[in-house]
Amino acid sequence: MSRMNVRTRSGDFPADLDGSDISNAIWLSLPLSMDINMLGGMLYCECPLYAIKPKEGRTTKLEIGDIAYWPGPDAFCIFFGPTPLSGEDGKPVAPYPVIKIGKMLGDCSALEDSGDRQKLTLAPPY
Repeated sequence: MSRMNVRTRSGDFPADLDGSDISNAIWLSLPLSMDINMLGGMLYCECPLYAIKPKEGRTTKLEIGDIAYWPGPDAFCIFFGPTPLSGEDGKPVAPYPVIKIGKMLGDCSALEDSGDRQKLTLAPPY
């Protein structure tokens, strides 16, 4: 696991990335600054990577706090709450298959206040 810090206007949030090629490509590129797009309880940022994006292991069903990579638009995603496709259980559902690459540590619900078209920065831990 590789620890990083997710920073938005709503605060700093610690996160762990798994040891996948995608996670390693992101971690080795830190710090990264990206524009946020909001979709319900999901935020995503354009983040093109030169990494292998496996076909297996993609999913649309996630848990609150999951970090994923969306291969189609090459986007870094954080699921912090229900999305428009969520069922009665309130668990996030991605609009297209994503690859889970990590997990937010602790409560990340305040990401809701990050704001569309605002900045998100990924940085090494302090």
